[in-house]
Amino acid sequence: MATIVRLLSQQLDRTVVDKTGLTGIYDVNLKWTPDSGPASMMGADSKPTPDTSGPSIFTAIQEQLGLKLDSQKGPVEVLVIDSAERPSAN
Repeated sequence: MATIVRLLSQQLDRTVVDKTGLTGIYDVNLKWTPDSGPASMMGADSKPTPDTSGPSIFTAIQEQLGLKLDSQKGPVEVLVIDSAERPSAN
């Protein structure tokens, strides 16, 4: 599940937390239609428009894997840089 969570976090650009309690290794084949983003609005010279007839990633996860993504607020790890300085010459 750690790999699925990592890939979902990257795809959704959000923190995804595994609360399934599932362990082990799984062979997953998930098919969905990516959200249209700025690239789809570029015009005729851009890449071909993707097929939008498939399910969203949220629907695909629920229908194909039997899992549900539930949006919640909670604590997450954050790295805060208060200041930065150039190193001094030795």
